[in-house]
Amino acid sequence: MNPFQRDVILLFAARMTRLFAYGALSVVLVLYLAERGLSEALIGALLTATLIGDAGISLAMTTTADRLGRRRMLLLGALLMAGAGVAFLLTDQPALLVLAAIIGVISPSGNEIGPFLSIEQAALAQLLPDRRRTHALAWYNLAGSFTTALGALGGGWLAQALQAGGMGALDAYRVVLAGYALGGGVLALLFLGLSRRVEVAPAAHPTAARRLFGLHHPESKSVIAALSALFALDAFAGGFVVQSLLAYWFHLRFGADAGLLGSIFFAANLLAGVSALLAARLAARIGLINTMVFTHIPSNVLLCLVPLMPTLPLAITLMLMRFSISQMDVPTRQSYTLAVVAPDERSAASGITNIARSLGAALSPLLSGLLLANPLLMNAPLVLAGGLKIVYDLLLYRRFRALEPPEERAQPACRPTSDRK
Repeated sequence: MNPFQRDVILLFAARMTRLFAYGALSVVLVLYLAERGLSEALIGALLTATLIGDAGISLAMTTTADRLGRRRMLLLGALLMAGAGVAFLLTDQPALLVLAAIIGVISPSGNEIGPFLSIEQAALAQLLPDRRRTHALAWYNLAGSFTTALGALGGGWLAQALQAGGMGALDAYRVVLAGYALGGGVLALLFLGLSRRVEVAPAAHPTAARRLFGLHHPESKSVIAALSALFALDAFAGGFVVQSLLAYWFHLRFGADAGLLGSIFFAANLLAGVSALLAARLAARIGLINTMVFTHIPSNVLLCLVPLMPTLPLAITLMLMRFSISQMDVPTRQSYTLAVVAPDERSAASGITNIARSLGAALSPLLSGLLLANPLLMNAPLVLAGGLKIVYDLLLYRRFRALEPPEERAQPACRPTSDRK
């Protein structure tokens, strides 16, 4: 095995370890907090604090990773993940939980949170040529979705099995939280094995703006600013239906237990992961932006229809149909962001756009918690999420349909990406 392959394997293993822990936690997190005695409004506020804290930490770490070292920032993130898991495990004081949520890395959605995604993607782009970027990211997302699905299945059924064996619900959820903290420790060991090949040489004459934001091309700043604003809107919409709140909605609306919820999100994440491979093939034919928009709109129409279903089987069916295409924009979005900046801007560009997503999603879980607490409005989060995401799709297509990444140009123009390897 050559050193490049070893680094790629370690990055994929880190992604899979992390997403397994995220998936397991997402099914039981809100149930655990509710069992602790927290109200729906307080739970929503706690999830909001988690996303706000993630944004601040990720901003500091991703915009300096290319300069200070990607491996160093990844290791720090793994330690913050383990620490947050331990803190949630040991205390039920709201103030301490909020503090742990802000400082640590806790995923309420089952999806990526923290600095890992941005830095790992930049490292993969460093190791692979442009023509393989979208395909590699598709497999990267498939690996994450598959292990998120396994984590959701394992976390849900483990909690269910422990309760069936006589353990109290709170203690059963604590076991899953302990596994989450352990996952952070395993992640740290994987990052220690990365070589210096994942690092990038910084620009010869970085400006003050670069040192602050990690971007040094004026055009890159304009493009990333526009993408960040749009991604924030998309994430604000998605924050209404983060996986833990969606699991809670199924529990409130249809009485679904933890084991069934784990099964639902196992299937959902599995479908989402497989769709990532289809996204790479579709993007090769119609382009990254077209793939992002033309698959995302139908998925959001399905999301709006889920609350209208009168029975649990019908609601699950539409939700699974939605997940089968809802994540096809993810590898294409990630690939597009990495494509429109220079190599030594990739961690920062990915980090800034992901931070914008975290900030965009920060308020909506709080609003969603308030809506779920009202029986008359409990379906509103799904409708709001779907409608706002459709608005995002239309705005994205209008702004970026003419800006093609290098691999889609017949004759590449002189842009910041021209200095790629």
